[in-house]
Amino acid sequence: MIMKSYITTPIFYVNAAPHLGHAYTSIVADTYNRFRKIAGYTSRFQTGTDEHGDKIAEAAANSGVTPKEYADRISRQFQDTWPPLNVEPDNFIRTTDPKHIAVVQSILQKIYDQGDIVFSDYTGLYCQGCERFLTEKELVDGLCPDHKKAPEEISEKNYFFKMSRYQDWLIDHLKNNSDFVTPERYKNEVLSFLKEPLTDLCISRPTSRLTWGIPLPFDNNYVTYVWFDALINYLTGLGYSPDGRHADLFRDFWPVAEHIIAKDILKPHAIFWPTMLKAMGLEPYQKLHVHGYWNVDDTKMSKSLGNIIKPLELVADYGVDTVRYFLLREMSFGLDSSFSTEALITRQNSDLANDLGNLFSRSLAMVKKFTGNQIPEPPKEMTELDEKLKRRANKMIVSVQRNMGDFSFNKALQNIWEVVSKANKYIVENAPWTLAKDPDKKERLQAVIYNLLETLRMISLPLHAVMPDTARKMFDALGIDAEPDFASMGEWGANLKPGTDLGEVPPLFPRLEQKRKTESEAQKRGDSGKPASAAQEKRKSASPKKSGPAPQVTFDDFLRLDLKVATVKAAEKIPKSDRLLKLTVLAPEERTIVAGIAEHYEPEQIVGKQVIIVANLQPVMLMGVESHGMVLAAKNDGKLVLSSVTDEIPAGSKVA
Repeated sequence: MIMKSYITTPIFYVNAAPHLGHAYTSIVADTYNRFRKIAGYTSRFQTGTDEHGDKIAEAAANSGVTPKEYADRISRQFQDTWPPLNVEPDNFIRTTDPKHIAVVQSILQKIYDQGDIVFSDYTGLYCQGCERFLTEKELVDGLCPDHKKAPEEISEKNYFFKMSRYQDWLIDHLKNNSDFVTPERYKNEVLSFLKEPLTDLCISRPTSRLTWGIPLPFDNNYVTYVWFDALINYLTGLGYSPDGRHADLFRDFWPVAEHIIAKDILKPHAIFWPTMLKAMGLEPYQKLHVHGYWNVDDTKMSKSLGNIIKPLELVADYGVDTVRYFLLREMSFGLDSSFSTEALITRQNSDLANDLGNLFSRSLAMVKKFTGNQIPEPPKEMTELDEKLKRRANKMIVSVQRNMGDFSFNKALQNIWEVVSKANKYIVENAPWTLAKDPDKKERLQAVIYNLLETLRMISLPLHAVMPDTARKMFDALGIDAEPDFASMGEWGANLKPGTDLGEVPPLFPRLEQKRKTESEAQKRGDSGKPASAAQEKRKSASPKKSGPAPQVTFDDFLRLDLKVATVKAAEKIPKSDRLLKLTVLAPEERTIVAGIAEHYEPEQIVGKQVIIVANLQPVMLMGVESHGMVLAAKNDGKLVLSSVTDEIPAGSKVA
């Protein structure tokens, strides 16, 4: 049986150039596509650009060009961005492609003919940034939550898709398919929205207001609303035909379709799109994977704020595999994450240069020095240290496949780096430089070197999905010319050929120096070099007080503390710190807290726990991570025990 996989990004809107968010979504899709191929799947990956609508027409007018000229220019920027990021889609689709336009019009005609599209008067709150009507429930203080602007009330005659007909079906489908929308919090968000009756979906714009769109086949006075045009790309790219004469690609890949999106377009993908598919007579996609935002200094990227991160500049400064590794390792899929060049450089120096790069260079240097630059024979007998390394490597391959399949890319990379750490420790435990001084230990020395090379081979196997250039260098250095494959390469003892001469290999990852902030960057972060405030100086000079009774405080003093119950959603160790863990908590908003509990708790021990936090503590930078709060714990004979509640209660509940 041939296993198949179809992964898509959203088609990116061409009202702006590619930024870090686009790059992350596309790198995730590319990594998943590569992973599936290593796992033996026939896999297809599609991305593209969304090119119709109000914002495109407006941006083109502001640029003094036609909408098509503007769309061509920005779409080309997206296509030019992917190769430097090693993003390799099998298909790049544009909504201005003639084939796509024809399919959209055919689908519209089919749904109109069966009575699922009706003409009606409508008055609603229209957000131009979202390019859709919003309900009162979706507004926050009267504003669109994403664009922070009040929507405009518009009254006009339009065509509507009878989405409400399919509400009960969609609720049942969500409840009966637990992984239809992942992570689960987003499925619950959709179900919560569906507790209210669905309104019908406006799918048109009058040509008196907008001409840059696909004309409705049954009324040339209207063009198609952008979502009803854009979402259909997932079918068009597979050769779907409303008359049933589908291409083989559609028959093979649509049943296994998986979409990757950012959380801001959850509603169109989790509500509009499945009901549209049901109306077409098609089974819905298999899964929808939803990720969070990349923030800069805890603020969502925005052109108006001037904090857009350009992916090609990152690649030019730090290298493609460093960028890919950082984005996948730093973000817990589904949660928001913060970007900083300081964090990226720390990952490069700690994880890539110190850990993986050092292991690789040390191991190959020993091959050159002690075994004539040839892969030695595998050991006839394995010591307990050897067996531990072997078991850890075999277990890693299993864990990586499970976590990558679940879109837990950060956990998959943790699995790999546990073996990297174990291998570095293995070198110290066996001291090959000491073995080399004793002729009677030659066989043991060769066994140690072989085991290190075999560990490097197994580490490099899953890295082909994340860092393809680095993984290929590692394969080449080890004399492996085959394509990566879990089935034939995922067990200890495969593929290395004793006697193979190893070539010269440059360092995988050079160490990087922290770049000096420019004055404007420093001002944005509040560290412009000005004298520290009195409060800052007080924090710097603060020292532990002598033991004894704490001074009494008033009840008003106590009330100034905002104590809340928080749920720990993710936890990870902070590089170069034995004491600190980076926690992602919900209280109920998502925030990052750095806690000095790493000596007492492993990260996996506290994920899912409810803890007590001080929510209104002034933010502070710790080891390059901005901490927004403090976790409370009790101390007993030097051991910290996290403070919690006896029964599970909603995150954000106030402690009084």
